[in-house]
Amino acid sequence: MKSVTDRLYMLSHRGDMPSRRVIGGFTLIELMITVAIVAILATIAYGSYQRQIIQSRRAAGATCLQERAQLLERFYTTALSYAGAPNPPAACDANVSPHYTLSFTAAGPTARAYTLQAVPQGAQATGDTLCGTLTINQQGTRGQSGSGSEADCW
Repeated sequence: MKSVTDRLYMLSHRGDMPSRRVIGGFTLIELMITVAIVAILATIAYGSYQRQIIQSRRAAGATCLQERAQLLERFYTTALSYAGAPNPPAACDANVSPHYTLSFTAAGPTARAYTLQAVPQGAQATGDTLCGTLTINQQGTRGQSGSGSEADCW
């Protein structure tokens, strides 16, 4: 008669004995690689998002400048002069005012000329170095103080 130890030995080598089951799952290395990939994609997406926000605020500032220029042209048609024209309020002020200060340049309007400016402030000033201060005059000439072109900024 065989001993219990011999029987267990024979069963374990025949394959009849249940072996350890392999449990599926993620290893720590796989998890860390996934987290790293997600972090890289999030960094790229956040940078792109910030650029889009700056560009949309710039477009709102430029639109508001053009709206104010149109109001000044209406003033000119009734008074035949830009002198004495108030800094016209615009409906877009609430959206633009946290990011741009809109006003006449230091010279103010004269009888035949004006220049409006949108000066960036806060995060817009630090983030929008490409265009900087946007300007428009009575002839519709657009300008910017940054290194960008008119096509980039307007």
